[in-house]
Parts: sequence; structure tokens; C-alpha cells
Amino acid sequence: MDKPDETLILRTRDFWAAIALITVSLFFLWKTLDIPLWGENRAGVSGSDWYNSAAIVPLFIFGGLLVLSFVLLAISVRSGGAQNAFSALGIGWDKCEAYRASTIGLILLAYVVGLVPRVDFILCSGLLITALTYGYYGGHARRALVACVAVVAAGLFAFAVFPAQADWNEHGDDWYTLAVWVALTLLVLTKAVTERVLRFVPVVAILAPLILVSAMAFVFRQNVPARGGLIFKQIEYHYYVTLRPLWKD
Repeated sequence: MDKPDETLILRTRDFWAAIALITVSLFFLWKTLDIPLWGENRAGVSGSDWYNSAAIVPLFIFGGLLVLSFVLLAISVRSGGAQNAFSALGIGWDKCEAYRASTIGLILLAYVVGLVPRVDFILCSGLLITALTYGYYGGHARRALVACVAVVAAGLFAFAVFPAQADWNEHGDDWYTLAVWVALTLLVLTKAVTERVLRFVPVVAILAPLILVSAMAFVFRQNVPARGGLIFKQIEYHYYVTLRPLWKD
């Protein structure tokens, strides 16, 4: 049997990825439309000026994702990926791919459902970045399992211990996530002795979510998840109490 063309396999995967991204983008755009944008009142929430609406950032993010998804879909169709989309051979699926896809899926599910609504954004996003980099850089199956278990354990703990929204400002899940993150970071640093790329993981895992959440909260003035989280609560306090008066007075 001839080995399937690698480019065609990639284009076939692009086709399915584009379909999934289009579905996700449309869903979140639909949910975003529940947020007041033009000053109207929806579900008891009143909007003000459109540029202050909490809908602006998700509209840009998921609108841009939708456009890019259609571009990816068009490239895949033109390259013949759609024709092979329903062929297991064309997709190039095997046990390694299934293992990789399933562990990444579990990590993202735990992050979105368990961590983001309840745990400090910097902590849970730092854990996610560390897990994905450690688990999938270099193609090591055991590392992928360790990364998956770490994130899923943190997500399950947050979801099981603090299921009700009234408890989401509690910090027990923050401390648990921080402990898991620190343990995983120590594993990363032990491997960084021989793999230099991993040395930058702790820096990126801290700075990326810190910059993102600060920009969302203080530049675009958008709502951020878990605003009462362990770290962001302190950042917000010192921004308004310590830093902001310096240029307001």
C-alpha cells in the first residue's frame, strides 16, 4: 500500500480543524450577543458606550477566529483536503495521534470548565502553558500523560470543591493550582538542563497571562475571569490604591 501524501494528510486535518473552529467561533459569538453593546438593556444588564462594552474583546477575538477558520477551510478545500476528509487513511490517524488529541482535549476541557471560572487567571493559564509545553515539546508520551494528569487534577479539584458560583472567590482552588503548577515547573526545570528551550517556559508561563489579564482589565477595561483570584486581586488592589493615584493627583 502506498504511503499517503503528507501534505494531503495535513490539508485533511486542516479541514476538520477549520470545521471545529468555525463551530466554536459561532457558538461564542452567539453567546457574546447576549452582552449589551449599543446601550440596550439585556437580562437586567444595561450597556453604556459601545467602546466600554464587555462584548468588544470577545467579538474581536471570536470574529477574527471565525475569519481565519474560513481561510483555513478554503485552503484545505482547494488543496483537496475535503475530498479525503472522511477517509481514515487520508487523515493519517493512528494510536499516537489519538493519544495526543485525547490528552490535549482533556487538558483544554479541564481548563475551560474547571479552572477558568474559578481559579485565578494567571495561575490556571500559567499551568496550562507549562503543561502544554512540557507535555508536547519533543513528542514524549509520558510527559503528555503527566501534563494531562496535572491540569485535569487541578480542574477536577476546583470543579468538585467549588461547584457553586457563590464559592468561586474562595482561594482553596487557587492554592491547589499553584502547588500543581510549581511541581510541574520543577519537572520542567529538571529537563531544561538538557533541553534549553524549556528554560524559558516558566518566564513565558508567568508573563503571558499576566500581560494579557492586565491589558484586559486596565487597558480595555473588560471583565476578567475569577476577578477575586489569589494573584489578580492583589494586582487590582495595588493598581487602584498604589499606582493609579500617582497620575491622577
